[in-house]
Amino acid sequence: MTVLPRPEVSAPRMSIDGEPVSTPSRIEVVDPATAAPFVAVPDAGPEHVSRAVAAAQRAGRVWRALSVEERQKYLLQVVAILRNHLDELASLVTAEQGKPLGRARSEIESGLRYCEAHAQFRIPTELVRDDDEETVVVNRVPLAVTAAITAWNYPVLLMLRKIAPALVAGSTLIVKPSPYTPVATLRAGELLQEVLPAGVVQVLSGGDELGRALVSHPGIGKISFTGSVATGRAIMAAAAPTLKRLTLELGGNDAAIVLDDVDPAEIAADLYWGGLSNCGQVCAAIKRLFVPESLAEDLASALADVAASVVVGDGFADGVDMGPLQNRPQLDLVRSLVADAEQHGAEVYFRGEAPDGPGFFHPVTLVRRVRDDLPLARQEQFGPVLPLFTYSDLDEAIERANASEFGLGASVWAADEERAVAVAGRLEAGTVWVNQHPMLSADTPFGGIKQSGLGVEGSVHGVLGHTDICVLRVKH
Repeated sequence: MTVLPRPEVSAPRMSIDGEPVSTPSRIEVVDPATAAPFVAVPDAGPEHVSRAVAAAQRAGRVWRALSVEERQKYLLQVVAILRNHLDELASLVTAEQGKPLGRARSEIESGLRYCEAHAQFRIPTELVRDDDEETVVVNRVPLAVTAAITAWNYPVLLMLRKIAPALVAGSTLIVKPSPYTPVATLRAGELLQEVLPAGVVQVLSGGDELGRALVSHPGIGKISFTGSVATGRAIMAAAAPTLKRLTLELGGNDAAIVLDDVDPAEIAADLYWGGLSNCGQVCAAIKRLFVPESLAEDLASALADVAASVVVGDGFADGVDMGPLQNRPQLDLVRSLVADAEQHGAEVYFRGEAPDGPGFFHPVTLVRRVRDDLPLARQEQFGPVLPLFTYSDLDEAIERANASEFGLGASVWAADEERAVAVAGRLEAGTVWVNQHPMLSADTPFGGIKQSGLGVEGSVHGVLGHTDICVLRVKH
């Protein structure tokens, strides 16, 4: 197996007011395939937040005065410069996140397509009334500075999913990547300074102190966050004193319900990758698979056949389908969830091969006979583990699928599309897919209900989430 050389990374720098900035204190970034640090990044604090907010406010006065079309032209320049550096950025993503290099490229391309779609959106103006007595118009005005806080599973994609709607709406941004995966985002931030006015997009790296300073700063008008429910709750509390606007894309425990008219062999691959793409580190992945008792053995066998073909290894090696988990705490969590389920009677009916280490590798693990009250069923495992649950009564399966504090996504799998749509209408989730899972597109809103989040990303609805309503009433 050929392993490509890892990127040579010089000391990454933050971008504040169009200039590169470093700090005396640094945070080491670990390569999850080797478990060894490969670079150190700046560790910003409150003083850097204050500088960045002041720069964003200055830039915002000019940025919001541009037309939507002018801002979208800048967004296309963002696409162009990042596409020109696609291979460099993908290599950084693989080094810090662990996913195979081809999938890192796909992540970035997906984000660039997302930006291109946003370059076509229009912000609506609503004419409520226009008669002899009064004209009433509902306008949309951009929010103040947005703090965009991203997660470690798709570092560049998540950054672009936050940059695109904010820039179109007329907001300026301060981006904070996860301290686990800041390198590609910092490099992208450096590149964006070449095409955007100073202060429009800035990137700061750091840990919890930086996060607290961002979400509590009075100059921040909106927080767009992707990450865990626990952190989302903390952000919501910190935002309360200044009533910051929030978009929170949080965790999920997505259920997929298979109906009794399917051919297991036909859907097994789609079910597998719907649950275990990106090493299972997808918020809207299938995390609970409900299967009729009559199909359980056949579907389990078909899933095991798919899993047996998956090669786990270093993301820089050719022929690898799945890399390591991104960090050791996540590896430890996934191991503990599987061990707990086994201790309580669950059966691991497939366990694949994975490198012994030193990286954070976990074998593909397919589990059945898991009790609904176990952590593996109730928590978001966020790893290469797919539990299969059987049912004999469809109404019961729907009730079990809905019995979760999460409500991000769900899916129904059936040959009879009309029947599947009827079942989909009974599932409690922000998005319900039929015969696919998950599928996101820039022209469609995506967000969760219950404790899976607030607001949406994607489509014009996501753009409007970066605006306030301003009503103009003119008496004639």
